[in-house]
Amino acid sequence: MNVLMIAPPGAGKGTQGVVIAAHFDIPHIATGDLLRDHVARGTDLGRQVRDYLDRGELVPDEVVLTMVREALEATDRRGYVIDGIPRTMDQARALYDIGVEMGSTADVALHLEVDDEELVRRLLARSSKEGRSDDTEGVIRRRLALYYEVTHPILEWYGERGILVSIDAMRPADQVGRQILTALEVVRQMVDGDPEHPRRPIDLTGLGRAFGRTD
Repeated sequence: MNVLMIAPPGAGKGTQGVVIAAHFDIPHIATGDLLRDHVARGTDLGRQVRDYLDRGELVPDEVVLTMVREALEATDRRGYVIDGIPRTMDQARALYDIGVEMGSTADVALHLEVDDEELVRRLLARSSKEGRSDDTEGVIRRRLALYYEVTHPILEWYGERGILVSIDAMRPADQVGRQILTALEVVRQMVDGDPEHPRRPIDLTGLGRAFGRTD
């Protein structure tokens, strides 16, 4: 099972990525963890990352994608969960090209959907708990606006490819996790049965109430 996590900040990508990886016994490739690991080990890529961070600049796509490619090569094609990329259409297309080259394109682009006000509430709570005084409501809302401008359009592209699975992530994490695993098991049967058969996007966001959500 090859899974990409697509969601706004605060939706629970990291939490659910760990759940998926454990269930399917596949690596959880989190780009933030990759960056920190390379910096800690002092690799060539890590030194490049540190140089960019020291200058207050974003790490270029080619550096992040090189790290992801190395991580994918280490999976021996037994599947993966990627969390943290793609965040732009350029990244999405580059990641697809890497997958084609390695024979391991994504089976699922998993979209976690959460209302903005709930995202703000979660991120403010996390900021308070972790002592992030600079993570204010204004900063959080700007991050969400950037997500909708830059990342959200990727969903349409994955929908056209037929690999988009949308989940209502407003509910408690354990409930969301159970629905995700149920959906992915169905997708796995489809992929294993006929991987070349055309697929359609799956929208399960309307099942929130049936799975315990109360508005």
